[in-house]
Amino acid sequence: MKLSDFYYELPEELIAQMPADKRENSRMMVLNRDNQSITHKHFYDIADLIGPDTLLVLNNTKVLPARLIGKKDTGAKIEVFLLEPSSQPDVWKALIKPSKRVKPDTVIKISEELSVCALERLDDEWLVKLIYKGDKLLDVLHRNGNIPLPPYIERKNYTEALKKFDNERYQTVYARDEGSVAAPTAGLHFTKEILHKLENKGAELCYVTLNVGLGTFRPVKCENILEHKMHSESFEISEKASEQINNALKNGRTITAVGTTSVRTLETAYQKFGCIKPCRDTSELFIYPPYEFKVVNNLITNFHLPESTLLMLVSAMAGKDFIFKAYKEAVENKYRFFSYGDCMYIS
Repeated sequence: MKLSDFYYELPEELIAQMPADKRENSRMMVLNRDNQSITHKHFYDIADLIGPDTLLVLNNTKVLPARLIGKKDTGAKIEVFLLEPSSQPDVWKALIKPSKRVKPDTVIKISEELSVCALERLDDEWLVKLIYKGDKLLDVLHRNGNIPLPPYIERKNYTEALKKFDNERYQTVYARDEGSVAAPTAGLHFTKEILHKLENKGAELCYVTLNVGLGTFRPVKCENILEHKMHSESFEISEKASEQINNALKNGRTITAVGTTSVRTLETAYQKFGCIKPCRDTSELFIYPPYEFKVVNNLITNFHLPESTLLMLVSAMAGKDFIFKAYKEAVENKYRFFSYGDCMYIS
């Protein structure tokens, strides 16, 4: 398939800049693959759609306050976007903007307690050393960093109240260990009340972890999509989660993934081991039509960018023609797109 096969027109005003007033009030488009029907609901209806035979798999990663704003000793403003730690203590891979103003050994002062030293350029990334006061880096990042919102969410007048709002709403209510540079956005619609309602109905909740990395922001640049290489992302499946998933597979239960990151975690593990094993590993799995899913039956997901690997994944799940019919209807009905937008349930 060609990259241009996955292009669609999206009016800029449909790119959500803020989430719904309440998480559960997001609109939800429901796609039924069996009869190719499309219905329109809200996320608070999800408990009516998910059966008691369902294993719901959620990604419990937490977003790091990885966006650091500082200055060189010349006064030039520099932004450092932490991506992932390296094997060396306090050394991270990062993006630096504007990169042309930075050379090896440049020190960027973020605050009185945190500075960043640029060590080495790696293509469009950098290795940087974090220099800080105190024992716990995470505590320092929380005091000095910002949640790294996607570039299509604009924050021109970024007040402290708005930062506080994003710090809450750009995390899932079940987020646990910090390690992502972007939220698993399908999970942003869930509330604790909805999760309890699903459990009371008989659905089983299962948590895995995939740390969302730079690949989320990187566009596919090659027209032949088979030439695209996915960015590696780390994931973890606990012993409890592996037992839940394998039991569901054995007993023919419906496995519903919350988000494309949960899909990639499950499908990667099954491809590697032929079952779901407790593991810490990495995924570079690129899912596009006509991929045959081994684990996942249903999917809750947001609306994705044109020509993105995420759009290709949902096209593999529902069928490309059906997905593009649904996206056309979403645009006509003024659904809100991308991270802070509305969602879709593919059943």
